Amino acid sequence: MDAKVTVSAYPVVEADDFARRFSMRSGKLMWLMGAGTSASAGIPTAWDMIWEFKQQLYVSQRRVALNQVADLSNPAVRRQIQDFIAGQETFPDPDSPEEYAVLFEAVYPSEAKRRTYIDAKIAGAKPSFGHVALATLMKAGHTKLVWTTNFDPLIADGCARVFGGTGNLTTVALDAPDFGRETINGERWPAEIKLHGDFRSRRLKNTGDELRQQDATLRDLLVGTCTRSGLVVAGYSGRDESIMNTLEEALEHASPFPGGLFWLHRGEGDPLDRVSAFLSAASDKGVDGGLVRVENFDEALRDLVRLIPDLDTTQLDEFASERSVVSAPPRISGKRGYPVVRLNVSPVSTFGTSDVPRQHLWNI
Repeated sequence: MDAKVTVSAYPVVEADDFARRFSMRSGKLMWLMGAGTSASAGIPTAWDMIWEFKQQLYVSQRRVALNQVADLSNPAVRRQIQDFIAGQETFPDPDSPEEYAVLFEAVYPSEAKRRTYIDAKIAGAKPSFGHVALATLMKAGHTKLVWTTNFDPLIADGCARVFGGTGNLTTVALDAPDFGRETINGERWPAEIKLHGDFRSRRLKNTGDELRQQDATLRDLLVGTCTRSGLVVAGYSGRDESIMNTLEEALEHASPFPGGLFWLHRGEGDPLDRVSAFLSAASDKGVDGGLVRVENFDEALRDLVRLIPDLDTTQLDEFASERSVVSAPPRISGKRGYPVVRLNVSPVSTFGTSDVPRQHLWNI
């Protein structure tokens, strides 16, 4: 029987358990990917952009120099900016599902300016290990359909590398939603469907009204596929109502997510309340799965490809040889654990006579 732990009313699946389940459900799990899956490729997450929007509002409205609040990693700087934003009384509370959309529209009111902003953010980005691994699973038939809220072309670029050229991946954007139905009905796999548009598309969705009015055709398609397949959610926080409404609608059907529902989540904290409630409701309906705590998208995909037999990893091996892959140390477990010494601040010439075993010194 699969091990399952319940925390805060929603089920939690261990990362290694999820990897084993995925390996046994070839082609029965589709993906829903958000901005977090593109973070290691250099594209900012929604959280990063939220703070950049706040920073721009602070600098422009307070008429101060950018260098005064340039370091957004500094808690004191963030607190200074947030105090100003809170004083406006026109913006949502921090971590509100509406925060990203409202701030984006406040800083860039026109669609053209939002498009320019997105174009600049994705310029020069290259697929990460996770994108190449996902494309590898696609080529082997282990993944057929990917839904994404991202504007970037990283999935397509990963497929171009693995397949040895373009044209093997079917991409559906908001310009042609009916093509999405043709793609799914005709099983034109592998396929990606961009729920919020494509960076080359005339239609980008990223503000409140736009996100609330998700294209009806793509929404119906997502609901329909959720009643026939399982779903892995990666890098998506659940901030916009359009996607969450769609997932919740799928849950109202008689047999939703027959292949399981696995929500990959970074960090030890809880997901947004709406995500927690959604996972709890899915569990109450007997849907297999739950929250899966992962280091990041790349590491999660690394765990998956290890367990897939006879997988052609030629491109993954080449990718690893071209780029250094930095992994976080494993989380300390057990009653005592051990000290973890970070060596990325200054060079270490000798280890001395420390009681810390050398194998527990991680250069991260």
